[in-house]
Amino acid sequence: MATLDVVVVGAGIEGSSTAYWCAKHGLDTLLLEQFALPHSRSSSHGGGRVIRYAYAEEHYAKMMEEAYPLWAQLEVETNTKLYRKTGMLVMSDPGRDNYDRRLFNVKTLGRYAEEISHEERQRRYPNYRHEPHYSTFIDKAAGVLSASKALKCYQDLFIKYGGRLQDEEKVKDIIPGAIVTVKTSRGEYKTNNVILTPGPWASKLLKPLGLQPPLTALRINVLYWQPKTPGAYDDWPMFLDIEKVSNYVRKRFPLLHSTPAIVETCMYTRTPDNELILDRHPLHSNIIIGCGMSGHGFKLAPVVGKILCQLALGKTPSHDISPCSLRRFNNSALIPSTSKASKL
Repeated sequence: MATLDVVVVGAGIEGSSTAYWCAKHGLDTLLLEQFALPHSRSSSHGGGRVIRYAYAEEHYAKMMEEAYPLWAQLEVETNTKLYRKTGMLVMSDPGRDNYDRRLFNVKTLGRYAEEISHEERQRRYPNYRHEPHYSTFIDKAAGVLSASKALKCYQDLFIKYGGRLQDEEKVKDIIPGAIVTVKTSRGEYKTNNVILTPGPWASKLLKPLGLQPPLTALRINVLYWQPKTPGAYDDWPMFLDIEKVSNYVRKRFPLLHSTPAIVETCMYTRTPDNELILDRHPLHSNIIIGCGMSGHGFKLAPVVGKILCQLALGKTPSHDISPCSLRRFNNSALIPSTSKASKL
């Protein structure tokens, strides 16, 4: 069997975007998925995911500056509407650093962040019970991405560009080397590069390779509410970082039923600092890792895929990924007594 250029493990949004970029660059690429597609066991399914500029972290805000046009490019390439612009209302106690940095980054990028007073907020959104002391701005470019449709678009384009997508094929063994051997439930592949985008299965996949970054997989609910009066909140932007959501809805949104009409679940994989992991294996540079997306991953997927492809091509990433390095966990991410073969 001929040696592949790239094997991508995990066909969620990060892996599918990565495979798309690799195939688009002419690399002989195989994308492996352990479950039958489509499925709802991971992080890339469902009706929608938030997209926004309003990040407190400057490097993510800069990544979003590229992500927006890349999402638009995907829409053009597939003739599919994926992004619905809604705006996002960001509210906080005055002077909170997180709020101030979000506002600063949106403004620095030259994007329209509209600051509004309590009185104006009441006028525009009378169906919300307001906290009068909150500072408020609107991220005008924020909106919703159609999650399952976006995933399918990347997978379809990957195949169009000559890639192979094989589902129901679980990786059993990865043997590092100048040529990496990937053994699966169906066969064995030789490849110049492996890109691991395993989502919530990252710890299980990485530990036999001598890596143990501190990752926590969480099941997250995505909730949708039914207005008591149809159309009562049609002109509302989205909200960010709302805890105890149902209680909050009951308290603040009198015209919504507080019990969600639809509940979707997805998996988040978090790092302690809520930063991504985008890096090479410290001992095997042709094993490339993208995991621990910490709730940022979907909106950033076009850029994450591009960066992981750049690493496979031996290029310098187009963004500063030093905050996403495995090395920030010091030596705790590397298990000293690592065999070269890994049984998964």
